[in-house]
Amino acid sequence: MTGHLRPSSAPGYPRFKGIGYFDTVDHRNGDGAKWDSHPTQTRVYFQGVGHIKVKQHRPVVARRLTRIGIRREGRRWYVVLAADQALPVALQMTGVRVGIDLATGPNGLAYTSLGERIENPAYGRASQSRLADADRTLARTQRGSNRRRKARERLADVHRKIRNQRHDYLHKAARRLVDRYDVIVAEDLNIAGMTRRAAPRPDGTGGYEHNGGSAKTGLNRSIRDAGWRLFLEMIRAKAESAGREFIQVDPAYTSQSCSKCGHREAANRNGKFFNCLLCGHVDDADVNAAVNILKSGLALRDTAEAATRSPSIGMTSLGAGRVLFG
Repeated sequence: MTGHLRPSSAPGYPRFKGIGYFDTVDHRNGDGAKWDSHPTQTRVYFQGVGHIKVKQHRPVVARRLTRIGIRREGRRWYVVLAADQALPVALQMTGVRVGIDLATGPNGLAYTSLGERIENPAYGRASQSRLADADRTLARTQRGSNRRRKARERLADVHRKIRNQRHDYLHKAARRLVDRYDVIVAEDLNIAGMTRRAAPRPDGTGGYEHNGGSAKTGLNRSIRDAGWRLFLEMIRAKAESAGREFIQVDPAYTSQSCSKCGHREAANRNGKFFNCLLCGHVDDADVNAAVNILKSGLALRDTAEAATRSPSIGMTSLGAGRVLFG
């Protein structure tokens, strides 16, 4: 049985644990819980509770169920199953490789080296008014009251819907990429550092200089709403199970370098427009960056394969990214 970690002082008299203290309960299959315990309906059995009907969203395909958990989110309960499954079958090769440059906000979620734009629904931004209404309702209630409990549940419902919408969309977008491409190259970003709050700048007189905190807060919110970290994790997991290659590379200077001649200059990029000042190559800035990302990933893969064939070759050159061979 697990729950939220609560700060506590030195051990003392046992504290009362209310109904909201624990969020999950975990059982071994057959030891206090049993899946599909009814002959005509999909039900799960928990010792001390009995048979509970389950709304099963897809069939359970497994050689053996190992664990059964129950998780609470607000007033909703979910059954979580862990199972031993057969190894997935690799997808048929397509012969196509692609690079991905992540974007945010109205600029989309990502661009591919083939010129495809992956849209960004921005479910959090689209639900700002509903979140604000739920927040205001919660703020007007009295602590400990029944109205406050209901208002808190309504706010949690709004957040839950946004999260479920985002997860569903990112799952489908990652699946389309894995189905289409044998090799997928993406940026290896420090997303936690990118979304960190802007550091204050003391002016030496007891005040603070302008640090762009408002703009940084908006950018952080857009990155989290787009779900970059989750998107990359989904691509990695699906690529591994499908026998694809997923490579992450250092994205430094990919937006300033020309994908045709390699000339690097900050002035090459002007917003969404890329115009190489050396060779005159013109392209969408994000698509140009995606092409550079693909080239870096393929070079990294070739280096890794050469090092595998020849152990005497140093591996220090692989520090620029990570390669996952499916």
